[in-house]
Amino acid sequence: MITLHAAEAPLWQAQVPLKVLWVRQGKLSPQGEALDIRLEGLLRRAWEGAGLKGESGESLLLATPEGHFLLVAADGYARQAGGRLAQLLGRYAFLEALVEPLEDGYALAEGLWLGAYRFLRYKGQPGERPLALHLLGVEEGVLERARKVAEGVYFARDLVNEPPNVLTPEALAEAALALRPLGVEVEVLDEEAIAALGMGAFLAVAQGSANPPRFIQLRYRPEGARGRLDLVGKGLTFDSGGYSLKPTEGMAAMKGDMAGAAAVLGAFKAAALLGLPVELWGYIAACENLISGRAYRVGDVLKTLSGKTVEVMNTDAEGRLTLADALAYAERQGAERILELSTLTGAAVVALGEEVAALFATEAAWGERVRQAAQRAGEKVWPMPLEAAYREKLKSPVADLKNVGDRSGGAITAALFLAEFVRVPLVHLDIAGPAFAKKAHALGPEGGTGFGVRTILEVAQDL
Repeated sequence: MITLHAAEAPLWQAQVPLKVLWVRQGKLSPQGEALDIRLEGLLRRAWEGAGLKGESGESLLLATPEGHFLLVAADGYARQAGGRLAQLLGRYAFLEALVEPLEDGYALAEGLWLGAYRFLRYKGQPGERPLALHLLGVEEGVLERARKVAEGVYFARDLVNEPPNVLTPEALAEAALALRPLGVEVEVLDEEAIAALGMGAFLAVAQGSANPPRFIQLRYRPEGARGRLDLVGKGLTFDSGGYSLKPTEGMAAMKGDMAGAAAVLGAFKAAALLGLPVELWGYIAACENLISGRAYRVGDVLKTLSGKTVEVMNTDAEGRLTLADALAYAERQGAERILELSTLTGAAVVALGEEVAALFATEAAWGERVRQAAQRAGEKVWPMPLEAAYREKLKSPVADLKNVGDRSGGAITAALFLAEFVRVPLVHLDIAGPAFAKKAHALGPEGGTGFGVRTILEVAQDL
């Protein structure tokens, strides 16, 4: 647990147990150099004597007559430097430290918050000790904004990290309802109401599970809002693949198949805490994809909310079916542009790896706005083509569409499938790679990353 505070006192005057100094390309900052002069070159000699080269992640803890100093190598990314520092400080017994500034004080603060995240709910161990960090050269308002954004990311990470026996569709709906005290309107539709709307594709995916589906609609409508952004998040709280069963090693992380929904919920929380002057509307089709005597089958033909029919060729291509109904519903609610996030395809991971999301846009200008927002947020996305010729892969002899094409271009055909259900500009972010970390990284531990929350907030602020 960390708290961040603004600090103004010069490095050499601060009365704290630990002072953190940055080393860039083997050199101390001007403030660090001034302090080292007072220490008669002790810091530089210690750094060079340890044989450290200034590569990102290197650090050296020194105990001197003037107190403790932690020298930390930083690359050009303040957010990652902050995240690594938070994790490094977790190894020591200090309860308070002073941190000298980097160029981007906001990114440093956000990185510190994100790097400090832990999911310990099911660990039989003592809670985390408190750590107070005083940041030089960063205003209190900047720190407060970083904290609120991090709260949204934490919320999303917690949801992804929950085990699937805990985070059922109903529990995900309850998490959404918990946002009401922040001023978020939340409406939850049960199975009967979903059927009454005509969401046949969504219900087909859900029908194999004993845990009933929930359709979640959220609205954040502050007074004087200057624009509206509609968000759709994939909400598969567990995905076995259905009768197109996943292998065991591929199924273990499928509790995180609702990471798109988690990003939407995290963004709503952060937006409400920040008081963003923008309307957000959100839609989540929450269900499980399991096997039973009631589960949908390969070969089934489903009628979607839009009226289009889909022949099921693979029950593990279920997310696009739930999203088809959610997207059509969003358009019915007056959406003028939609940003949708989903852990949709392994093909996106094959193409771009585990750190980059695939961005597909039906309108170039809308896609570019989202790409730029992601860049500002420090979340990696890469524009991908919506190759119209690949639409042929989705043709069915018995229905309007098939839910999959062949093995080639799988992320593209999935995006083309989604585009069939909306006429307004759509950006589809396939976050299958970066939504769940298989090992610890600069901005957090193994598990849910909360990817997409910060991008959504940047998009909203740009409206």
